[in-house]
Amino acid sequence: MQVSDLTQAYSINNRITAYLIESIAAEAWSAKPPEGKGRTIVAVVAHIHNVRLMWLKAAGAASLPPKLDDTCSPSAALAALEASHAAMLPILEAGFASGRIKGFKPNAASFFGYLITHDAHHRGQITSLARRLGHPVSQKVMFGMWEWGSRAAEL
Repeated sequence: MQVSDLTQAYSINNRITAYLIESIAAEAWSAKPPEGKGRTIVAVVAHIHNVRLMWLKAAGAASLPPKLDDTCSPSAALAALEASHAAMLPILEAGFASGRIKGFKPNAASFFGYLITHDAHHRGQITSLARRLGHPVSQKVMFGMWEWGSRAAEL
């Protein structure tokens, strides 16, 4: 396996998150959870981006994209996620070459797994919240999030 295979997998993961965000109904984007507590969809998306920034800073990235807050638009969130994804690629490449990511234990492979798992966990939260808000994600999108080959073709 080559480093480019792993960075492509990270890029596909990012595209899957974008694919989900693109499908969220405008009415659900900033709607409060029906239970009255917890994050909104926009807050979950901002959290994904901001956690990436936290790790970029810890890993010594040369520059950081701006943080997101829970008032951003879907298009601003998509642009921010693309920026944090792009900033993470050289960190991953260097980490795969050395086997380590500064500030993360035990190793670069585990960091890679952490990043993808973190995004996937929050995609699940987003789909669950959208459904509870009365704006479920379509079956096409639900299945489409598992079509890594299709998402790769979009890159």
